[in-house]
Amino acid sequence: MSNSDQSAILTAASRAPIPAAAYLLTGCIAVIGSNSLVLGPIAPAVAASFAASVPAVMTAAAAFGLGTSASASNSNAPRRMLQGALLLLALALVGSALAPTVAALVAAQLVAGIAAGVAMPAIYASSAAIAPPGRESGTIGVVLTGWTLSMVAGVSLSAVLADLIHWRAVFAAVAVLAATAVAGLSVSSLRDTRKSGPAPSPLGALAVPGILPLLIACGAFMTAFYGVYGYLGDHLHEGLGEPVSANGLAAIAYGLGFGAAALLDGVIDCLGARRVMPFAYLLVAAVYVAIASASGTFGLLMATIAVWGLANHFGLNVLVMRLTALDAARRGTIMGLNSAVTYFAVTVGTAGFGPLYTALGFANCALVAALLMLVAASAAAWRSARQ
Repeated sequence: MSNSDQSAILTAASRAPIPAAAYLLTGCIAVIGSNSLVLGPIAPAVAASFAASVPAVMTAAAAFGLGTSASASNSNAPRRMLQGALLLLALALVGSALAPTVAALVAAQLVAGIAAGVAMPAIYASSAAIAPPGRESGTIGVVLTGWTLSMVAGVSLSAVLADLIHWRAVFAAVAVLAATAVAGLSVSSLRDTRKSGPAPSPLGALAVPGILPLLIACGAFMTAFYGVYGYLGDHLHEGLGEPVSANGLAAIAYGLGFGAAALLDGVIDCLGARRVMPFAYLLVAAVYVAIASASGTFGLLMATIAVWGLANHFGLNVLVMRLTALDAARRGTIMGLNSAVTYFAVTVGTAGFGPLYTALGFANCALVAALLMLVAASAAAWRSARQ
């Protein structure tokens, strides 16, 4: 085949449309993301309602992460598993909205985490499976914009709902979105890709060459994010004296930055995820240092949070690309492990950063996150040097 023929094939692949099913998966990510991200901004209102501390309320976020990491799995029928998981999530969100105590909220979020642990591997594996050749980064990038939707629409509106109505209305609204996603899946063209034999265990994917450094990078990356994000809302409210609804502005800033980065996803396809990944994580580390420096000024902090969203988009995109490319036959299993590590990091981040936030303040939490990103960058570089 001549070079011109190869160039023509690559050009045609780069113009292939993103499958419609990718946008449905985007909505599923948005629903799960709304629940996993919503508690931080409304935590001050929840704490006041229960006469509890913000770190005590954030225990519910830690329980969500624990449930997700414990239940992350692979399935031979991802569409059916995704439907069932989102239905369970909707019921758990109703339980969260009706929770009479902090302990009941923690229990409901634990169930929500179990549902998310089943759903996330199916979403990521499906997004990679339906991507046209040459459009892997673009397809995964579209699905990842579900996190933008959850930040810009879900989290920002939740802060307003908490101020105008009640924090319980937030969980009720997300429950409705989860039920809507279940209905959308029931009429969608997304189909299960069945394989013979039982679905392999996620732990079996640990034998895939190169996966351990990527999981270390994932754990450090996600622990840093949730450790800082979990206490951003309280810092804005208590540290800077802003109303709870102002937390919605932070979500919008982050979401817009995260979404804008999707326009640059082609750079990853051109340069390669392995080459981009260490530099993406070094960029995130620099952003955390900037967040620490800007933590005392609301306007400057908002601008820095927008850059945080942009940098994190690249970090998440290259991570998903590299994990799904390790072994196509065990893609779902690998993403099950990724979900387990990611949401174990939710638990470590929210629970571990709580005492740091109480004792040292928000700026120092951001500096600790920067150190974690150096660990992530080192792990990413170690893998790319050996692949």
